[in-house]
Formats: sequence, C-alpha cells, structure tokens
Amino acid sequence: MTFEFDRGIAVTARADGAFDADLDGGWVVGGGVNGGYLLAVIGNAVRQVLEPAGHVDPFSVSAHYLTASVPGPATVETRVVRQGGRFSTVAATLSQDVDGVATPRISALATYGDLDRAHDATTDAAAEALHLALPPPDLPPREECLRSSDAPEEVKKIAPLLDRFGTLLDPACAMWAVGRPSRRGVIQGWFKLADDRPLDPIALLMVVDALPPTTFDLGMPGWAPTLELTAHVRAKPAAGWAVVRHATRTVAGGLFEEDCDVWDSTGRLVAQSRQLALQPR
Repeated sequence: MTFEFDRGIAVTARADGAFDADLDGGWVVGGGVNGGYLLAVIGNAVRQVLEPAGHVDPFSVSAHYLTASVPGPATVETRVVRQGGRFSTVAATLSQDVDGVATPRISALATYGDLDRAHDATTDAAAEALHLALPPPDLPPREECLRSSDAPEEVKKIAPLLDRFGTLLDPACAMWAVGRPSRRGVIQGWFKLADDRPLDPIALLMVVDALPPTTFDLGMPGWAPTLELTAHVRAKPAAGWAVVRHATRTVAGGLFEEDCDVWDSTGRLVAQSRQLALQPR
C-alpha cells in the first residue's frame, strides 16, 4: 500500500474472526482520533467480512461514539446480522485496551452492497426526472480558497490530521480563523487527500467528518465530540477534487446537529451524513 490513508485504515484478520488495527496518531483532532477516520477503519473491516458475498461498498453506516479513541492498537469485532442478495448488514464494535480491560470506543451497524449494481439506466432516468438532485454549492476557484494545512503550528499540534488533507476552504466560511465568523453555521470547500489518494466509498466515510465543526462558523471554537454519526454513500466518486459542505440548523441543550453533503468532480452527489455532537465549551 502506497497511500497514507490505506496504511492508516489497514486491518488484519485474526483466527477468532476479529480484526487488529493500529490507529494512526496523524488522524488526531482535539481530544481524540477523528471520528470519520475511525468509521473508515470499521468500514474496511466490514468490507473484508462481506467481500465473499460481493457486498464491498457501504450504503449506510450508523455509529455511536462511546469513548474517545487514542492512537495505538485497536480491535474490530464484527457480527453478520443479515446476508441477503442485494444487501448485507453487519454489527461492528471497535475497542481498545485500557488498563487490561477491553473498552468499546464505537458501536456501528453497517449495510453494504454493490454500488455498481445499484445504478442502472432505468432507475437513474426515473430519479433524474424528479428533478430532486441536490446541486453543489458555488465555490470560489481553488486558487482563491484557503488551505487548511496552512493553519498555525500551534493549531496543528492539537489537530495533526490537517496535514492529511488538501482541503481548500471557502473564505466566506473561514473567517472564524481570524475572529470574524459568519455565524451562518456553514463550512464548505474543495477536498482531496494530501497525497492525492483517489477517493472511494470507504474513504467517503472519512470525508463526511473531515471539515472543521460548523460551530467554528458560529463563533464557538473548540473540540466537538461526536455522539452519533450516520453516513450514506450514494455513488462511487469520480476522480478529482470533491466538494464538501457542512451545515447546522440547531444548537440546543449543549448539542448540535451537523449535516454533510459530498459531491464528486462531476457534480454528482456521492455521500451524505448527519451527526449529533457536543457543543464546544
């Protein structure tokens, strides 16, 4: 494997049916390992479980984040809940050893299938006739956007994952970095991995949690731990820059919801997610 992301999400099957993983410290943000990266680690294990059935693509993955993960060894345990003709569903738990005790970090339920078989001319034409396709936002040219990797070194010390991305943020949604948030609760921009590793369905599980929390744009900086995240993968992404948009409508009771939409380089919607997270303090 030549790409950093593939090395970071690698899992090794064990004789007891579980998988060993080694969580990479380069994907840390704030007080733990990035939730999207962790979802991709689980997604990679589930893909290996279902590969004999030909169900290698995530369609829906819903995860509850139980405790904060840290860099180092981890175990992914899986259980096939249902195996069908078009879809299979697997329950998975990622755990880490804490003082000799296996401590669950994430519990997920994932439905997989074959994205190539999910699309055909008839159903795609019927969907297009409804005129419900979600268009990507209008972004400034990439040369006018702000590179997240240019964040100050003191910021990257607590969020080293910024160096994993080639994210280019829309300046209109990034003025929180200089103390002038728009307070619209929107963060959007162009996205690719720093080493140009092409995006695929497993990588999309990470992309839906790759941008800074939308609370930054509300003037509320700080770590925003995820409680629950559900990702939907709609299609295999085309090569090239993706467009990612995060938005929130509600901050209440110490929590906020965050919706994410991802379009590929052709303007096709390829992934969506919603998560519930803790309001930064």
